[in-house]
Amino acid sequence: MQPSRPYPIDLSDARWELIRPTLEAWRQARNGIRKPTHDLRGLMNAILYVDRTGIPWRYLPHDFPPHQTVYGYFALWEADGIFDQLTGLLRGKVRQTEGRTSEPSACLIDSQSIKTSATVHLASQGIAPPRKSSDASGTSSPTPSASCWPWPSPPPASTTPPPAPNS
Repeated sequence: MQPSRPYPIDLSDARWELIRPTLEAWRQARNGIRKPTHDLRGLMNAILYVDRTGIPWRYLPHDFPPHQTVYGYFALWEADGIFDQLTGLLRGKVRQTEGRTSEPSACLIDSQSIKTSATVHLASQGIAPPRKSSDASGTSSPTPSASCWPWPSPPPASTTPPPAPNS
């Protein structure tokens, strides 16, 4: 049988050498009774193939390990934080190559996701007033218009309490 040709997504030798120690350490930590039957590089190549092509796991080509095995390793690596470790490792390598420290020194937070305090006066919260619009009403609404909202508007909130259940 001829060896299979590599896929364009397959890890190069240099890239494999960057992540190999992390995956081998993970495998050593989980060393059990049964000897592993699949190569870690082949498993990672299969995961990258699914990620790049977007195919379902069961459609993996036959020259990769069985799809159940590949998905099993993917799920374990995700649960054990291996992908987060690899992301941090590779980010640090890129930063060092660029002449920076391996760990970032600052963090950006999306200002839309932070709630302002109820005890801070509204004028000092930094919230801009609504802008004037060019439509007939002369003001803009803070909620999206019906033309750009992808689902129907929710029913208006009722001010009357719901009826008590019969007991």
